This record gives sequence, structure tokens and C-alpha cells, in this order.
Amino acid sequence: MASRQVLFGPKIATSPITGNEKTRELFEKAFPAFVGRQVRNGYQVIERMVREDCAIVLSLSGAMTPADLGSSCVVPLIKAGFVDVLTTTGANLYHDAHRLIGKELYAVDPNYGDCDYRKSNVIRVYDVGFEEDVLLDTDKLFTFLLSQPPYQRAMTTPEFHYQLGTDLAKIAEQRLGDASKSNSLLVQAALNRVPVFCGAPQDGSIFLNAVKLARMAALGEKEFKFSLDLARDVYEFAALHYYAKNHATKKLAVIVVGGGVPKNYSLQPEPTLSQILFVETNGYDYDVQICDTNVDNGALSSCTAGEGHTWGKTSAECVVNSQYVHCDATAVLPFYVHALLQSGLRKTPRRFLEKRAEALSLLDAAVKQKLPALRKTLEFP
Repeated sequence: MASRQVLFGPKIATSPITGNEKTRELFEKAFPAFVGRQVRNGYQVIERMVREDCAIVLSLSGAMTPADLGSSCVVPLIKAGFVDVLTTTGANLYHDAHRLIGKELYAVDPNYGDCDYRKSNVIRVYDVGFEEDVLLDTDKLFTFLLSQPPYQRAMTTPEFHYQLGTDLAKIAEQRLGDASKSNSLLVQAALNRVPVFCGAPQDGSIFLNAVKLARMAALGEKEFKFSLDLARDVYEFAALHYYAKNHATKKLAVIVVGGGVPKNYSLQPEPTLSQILFVETNGYDYDVQICDTNVDNGALSSCTAGEGHTWGKTSAECVVNSQYVHCDATAVLPFYVHALLQSGLRKTPRRFLEKRAEALSLLDAAVKQKLPALRKTLEFP
């Protein structure tokens, strides 16, 4: 028979909430079980990431910026130095620009009637709504920017988003007098040299405007040479992972908000290194995921850190140092951000956007040593 020490963890015993607790204290005293314990444990793991000065990758799925989580949560994390790399959807970056150019988004009733919304030219993202002109004017913004000289070359997504953030910062400067006051995700990422990766840039309206310009050029209009170098994009992200684990902090952590492509793109550098390039790596050291997807459907969005370990995406230690929080991220992330900022914790800003060349050189040296083995992969069967 197993001992009580094996069978039982800490005693569950809460005390009355007084209203004077800090957010962290509330997690500790009033979130003892079920999803509440997942929420508490998730915060504790994130706090360990910060205390141990890990390089932190934030994966942001879906359309979080229409709900303004970019302003309320992501921008404060970037400014505090808690985000070293951001992976996200094209949708988050596109919708990030609406408020920057003076457009408004509103609360709407998701049960009102979508046919009526459509007749009124109202776009709905569940219970967030805005007029169709918001999209059309944002398209004009990105069409104008993409047609400018700095964009007429092949880029990785961090290069592309840095250029966008730099140009949007000029708009913020005109409107606010100081770009650092902007709550734009792209602007703050550029100012703080946080690389922004997008695993499926073609699946978003920013790139749809590039499609328009490319076809117009093909039909005899203004020349358009913009393109995204996806092979270099994947390699560059792998290089930053390798750099973080072997040269910078030595510890790598991921916070996954939702799931989808950003989650997989955040985890993909590890098999790129070990499976494809034969470069030794041991994956993430810490992993917190906030997602409401069931883990038994085989989808990547619901993949746990343990399942990820079988792919080499997370370390053996990460299987223990992880927490899957089964919850809508919009209901949890603001509390995590509040607790972190309230704690007074500090972390070294990595400014990885400035370390790209150094990271690429470091990985190139490792890959060069593996060339004899890599040449053998050119043979089949």
C-alpha cells in the first residue's frame, strides 16, 4: 500500500477572502482545486520563468486584439521585458492597427441577428463589433505601407513586422506626440526589439493586401517586389531558440495563449533543430498553456507539454514544469499580467531582434558540423 506522502499533496484549506489580497495571494489562498488549481499553478510556473530569467516566447492565437488584449495584456508584458519573442496570427496584427488609426470597436450582442448585422455593414467577432469601413480603411493603410520602398524585397516575418511597427510608430508619434505611449502591439514590439513571427502570414488581411499589389503589378501597374522568405523565417526562429539555450539565458520558456498555428510555430524550432538539422537540443524548460480545447481530439491546439516531449519540443523537466489551464484565455490572462506587474518582478529584456545575425551565425556553425550526416538525407530510399 502506498504511503500517505505518495497519495496526498498539500492539505486543501482556504481562508476567507478579505478583499485586501494581492492577485498572487488570491491565487494561493482561494484557488485550491479543479480548474482553479490549474489557474494557480499556471501563474506559479510563469512566475518561475521570470524569476529564473528565462527567455520567454509568447504565443498569441486567434483574434485577441479585437478584444483589446493586446493593449491590456501583451503591451504591458512587452514593456516590462517579460516577452522576448512573440508568435501570433496575421489577424491579431491586422486588427491591432484599427485603434491606431482612430477606429473604434464596440460590444455587441452575439444573438442579435447576423443577417441584420450584415445589412448594417457591421462585422462581428463573437461579442465584438465594428463597421465595415474599419476594415476598408485599415486595408488602405497596409496597401500604402506595403507599396513603399522599404518593403520591396524578400523578408522574414520579424523583419516585416519590425518595418511595419516602425512605420506605425510614426503614425503614433503624430497622434500621441510620443510613440512609446502607443498601445499598439506592433509599435511596442518594434520599440522594444521583440521579434514578431507569424507562422501563416498568408492567412490574414495584411497579406491579402500584398496579394492585391502583386496582381496589380502583374497586370502592368506599379512594380511590387515584396515577398516573405519562409524558409529563412523558420531557420531564423530555430536560430533564436538555439541562441537562447546555448548562449543567452540557457533557459527557454513558452506561454501559449490559445492554440492554433502560433502554438505550433512556437514549438516547431525544436524538431527543426533535432529532427531535421541533427543539431542537439532539449526543448523548452517551462510551458504554460491557456486553452479551452479538450486534450483528446488529436489537435495541436490541445497538445500537452508531455505529448510535446515525445516530439522533442519540450524537455523532460518541462513535462513537470508545465501547466495546461483549461480555460478561455481572455478570462485568465489579465489576472496573470496583473499579478506579475503587481509583484515587482524584473527580467532581463533580451532584445532578440538585435541578436538575429549572431544567432544565425551560431546555428550555422553547428549545422556546418552536421553536413556529412545531412548529405545522407538527400538519398532515398
